[in-house]
Amino acid sequence: MRSTPQLWGLLVLLGAFIAAAGAAVLYIEHYGHIVTGMTNQVVWGVPHVFAIFLIVAASGALNVSSIGSVFGKQAYKPTARLSGLLAMALLIGGLAVLVLDLGRPDRLVISMTTYNFKSIFAWNMLLYTGFLGIVGAYLYAQMARGVPSFALKSIGLVAFLWRLALTTGTGSIFGWLVARPGYDAGIMAPMFIGMSFSFGLAMFMLVMIGTCTMTRRVYSVELRTRQARLLGLFVAVVLFFSGIQHLSNLYVAEHAAYERFILLEGGIYTLLFWGGQVFLGGLVPLALLFHPKLDRKKSLVVIAALLVLFGGLVQLYVILVGGQVYPMEIFPGYAVTSSFYDGTIANYTPTMREFMLGFGGIALTLAVTTLGMKFLRILPVNLSDANVDPSGLE
Repeated sequence: MRSTPQLWGLLVLLGAFIAAAGAAVLYIEHYGHIVTGMTNQVVWGVPHVFAIFLIVAASGALNVSSIGSVFGKQAYKPTARLSGLLAMALLIGGLAVLVLDLGRPDRLVISMTTYNFKSIFAWNMLLYTGFLGIVGAYLYAQMARGVPSFALKSIGLVAFLWRLALTTGTGSIFGWLVARPGYDAGIMAPMFIGMSFSFGLAMFMLVMIGTCTMTRRVYSVELRTRQARLLGLFVAVVLFFSGIQHLSNLYVAEHAAYERFILLEGGIYTLLFWGGQVFLGGLVPLALLFHPKLDRKKSLVVIAALLVLFGGLVQLYVILVGGQVYPMEIFPGYAVTSSFYDGTIANYTPTMREFMLGFGGIALTLAVTTLGMKFLRILPVNLSDANVDPSGLE
């Protein structure tokens, strides 16, 4: 990518967000988490929403590369390098937010060298580091000369399977927490896989469209439209799994009260679920992505992708925070009240510092991606319709 005023302006803007996030980290580290909205009842707040969002999107961003190398769709191969680079950048951004919010980031080495294999969190540490290593090797194999096609396809297959395991592990963090009525559901794992496909492809398309616009490269209208239709399919899958999750919980008596809270009586959480996740993050993007004139209007794709990302953040907020503010049922069948807020709905109001840290993770992701495109051979020279194999789109 050539050095242009737009490129350096973008890096300066991203640097400002990263600096603001660094300032928020130092402030929280100095005064403690009491300066955030997080409490003993809500220990996973907005920073964790952003972190998990980026980690889940990292798995899905690799989708374009997998379609090209693993499933043999030639039209997707020119953008495979960007897919791999963005996947690594998203995971780096998500892990940065997670580590900096937990406190004592200097002790990360301990968590990387001392494992409790009965903990799903320890498993995820291996999945995250393994993902970076495998995708890094995959990206190198795509850029190096003389790599046999079978070797590239083999590495791509390993990366594809590993990303499925990574997202399954992330979803299982919540699916296996039986103490929380809002988490205890085996469908969390496949739903998170669907979410990863949706969030990752939306992020990839926004980066691709923005990069091509900034560098004046051509982005095949046919390829863009096919990817947009695929994004619409993934959005429908997420809505389907979300519906199955809530219907299953309504069927189980022990989860009925939580479902009534989220779906009807939860105030801001009910509003976010129906207005943010279902309507703005699901139904509106579906209408835009399956619009009959989608191939002529790039703006529809951009708006739909942005709404998918917004809906994803809202969905994770409802799952993470909504699942924590609702009280745990310690003694089933009995009403429990105490000075420790047992049996009451917890309060959580996120602060600007938490949003600064979360947006800093997104800025770090985009900065790593931009620098990677600047110094490595990542972008295709010409991705016009004339240079895209139509048979590779089928």
